[in-house]
Amino acid sequence: MMVNVRFKRFAKGSGVRPTMRVLIADDQPSVRSALKLVLEQQGIDVAGDVSDSEELLAWFKTNQADLLLLDWELPYQPGKKIIPILRALHPRLTVIVLNSRPQTRTEAISAGADGFVSKVDPPEYLLSLLASRQTQIT
Repeated sequence: MMVNVRFKRFAKGSGVRPTMRVLIADDQPSVRSALKLVLEQQGIDVAGDVSDSEELLAWFKTNQADLLLLDWELPYQPGKKIIPILRALHPRLTVIVLNSRPQTRTEAISAGADGFVSKVDPPEYLLSLLASRQTQIT
C-alpha cells in the first residue's frame, strides 16, 4: 500500500526555517543512515543523529529539535528511562519510538512516547506518522 505523504519544503539558504527538525537516536549506523536518507528525500530537516543516550542528552544541551526518532533500546539509558528526562527538559518535544519488536508499542506509549514505529514497518508508515505530527507542530 502506497501512502501519499506531503511535507512543507523550503529551499536551503532561503532564510526560512523548515517546519520540522528531526533528531535521529539509534545505535546502529545503518539505521541512522537509512532514516536520514528517507527523511531528506521528503524534504525533512534532519538536525542530527546520535548513537546513545549520553550523546542524546549532550546534543539537546546546545541544539533543538521538534521531533525525536528514538531507538527504544538506546545504549546507556533505554527509552523507558530517557523519555521522562527528555520530557522534563523539552516538554514540547515529540518522541516517536523505533523498535524491531512491535509488541513494544504499549510499553513505549505508557512511558510517554507520542508514537511508535516498528523497524519492520514500511517507510510509508513512518512518513505518514511524521506528516501527521508536522501539522501538529506547525
